[in-house]
Amino acid sequence: MKKLTELLEEYQSVVLGTQGSNGYPFSSYAPFYYDGEQVYIFISNIATHAKNIQTIPQASAFFIEDENRCKNIFARKRISLQCDVTSVSRKEETFSAIMAHFQSKFDAEMVTMLMGMKDFNLYALKPIYGEATFGFGEAYNIGGEKMNELVARTGDSGHK
Repeated sequence: MKKLTELLEEYQSVVLGTQGSNGYPFSSYAPFYYDGEQVYIFISNIATHAKNIQTIPQASAFFIEDENRCKNIFARKRISLQCDVTSVSRKEETFSAIMAHFQSKFDAEMVTMLMGMKDFNLYALKPIYGEATFGFGEAYNIGGEKMNELVARTGDSGHK
């Protein structure tokens, strides 16, 4: 069975779903790095989704196949993760390690410039549950010890 790491390799950005203080959902996107357990995003405090997760530290992370690359618009490959969110301080060892991955995955000069901007923060999205769909009749829950494996559906929704 495939691991989430393999499935997310083809993506560079994640669609984020957060909840505003007004109770309404908000969608946006951010470049990400996935370490096999958590999805990391590096975003500005000015962004609405940053303000939302600072108030309500939960988010959905949604990955979807490019509609120009799929054969059937109704059966696009997609992965949805429901996550708890924590901030990663610049003082933590993890910060430097994750940002090095951002620099190797994306434009290193751009990432370095953004790191110099104090309003940008690193957040870790830890999957609590999720699901993956790869076409009609090919749906899985996300599970395993580290919430990074596809698990055959057993008729339940997989939600807590």
